[in-house]
Amino acid sequence: MDGNRRFALSLSLGNEIGHVHGKEKLKEVMDWIMDLGIPYLTVYALSTENLSSRETDELEALFDLYVAGLNEISEDERIHSKGVKVRVVGRKEELPERVNEAIRNAEDRTGHYSNFTFSVCLAYGGREEIVDAVKEIASDHATGELSLDQIDTNEISSRLYDAEIPDPDLVIRTSGEERVSNFLLWQIAYSELYFTDVHWPSFSKAVLYEAIETYQMRRRRFGG
Repeated sequence: MDGNRRFALSLSLGNEIGHVHGKEKLKEVMDWIMDLGIPYLTVYALSTENLSSRETDELEALFDLYVAGLNEISEDERIHSKGVKVRVVGRKEELPERVNEAIRNAEDRTGHYSNFTFSVCLAYGGREEIVDAVKEIASDHATGELSLDQIDTNEISSRLYDAEIPDPDLVIRTSGEERVSNFLLWQIAYSELYFTDVHWPSFSKAVLYEAIETYQMRRRRFGG
C-alpha cells in the first residue's frame, strides 16, 4: 500500500493526512475483495525498515492509526457477518503495547471465522521472516527433533508467519515502484506481479479490476 506520503505531498497536505486516507482506502478495498469472493487479502502496512527510517512523530501517528483501524475492524458488522478472520504477521514484539493490544483484540474477536482471511504485515520483512523460520528449524535440529533430511521447502513454509494461507496468486504494487521491497519473499516465488502508478489513497475499483483481468490473461508458469 505505497504512496500515502506522495499522495499527501501532491495535495500539499501533511504525511499524517495521507496515512489517514490510506487507512480509509483499505476499508474500501476490503469491501471490494469480499464482494468479489476473493478469500485471501494480505497487505503490507509497515516494514521492519520503516521502524528505523521513519521519524518518531510519524511512527507514533501510524501506531495510533493501526490501533484505531484494528479496533474498528473488531467491531465492524460486515467483518462478522462475512466471517472474516483478521491476522497480523511480523515481528510484533517490536511494536508498542497499545498496538499489540489492538492486534490481540482483533484476532480474538475474529479468530473463529474462515470465509475470508485478512492479513496485515506489521513490523514485517521477508528476509526477517525467513531468518526466523531458519532459527526455529536450526533449534529443532540441534535438539534432535528434526533431522537434516526432513528440512525441505515444505518444512520452511510451515515455519513462516502466515503458514496457514496459500502463497499469493497476485501481488499489486501501487505508486509507480517496480520492486517487491522485502514483501513475502518466500511466498511470492511464483506470484504474478502487477504495478500501477496510482498512489494507494487513489487506488480505485477500476484499477483493482484491471489488475485481476491482467492476471487472468496471463499464462502462469511455475519455474518455467
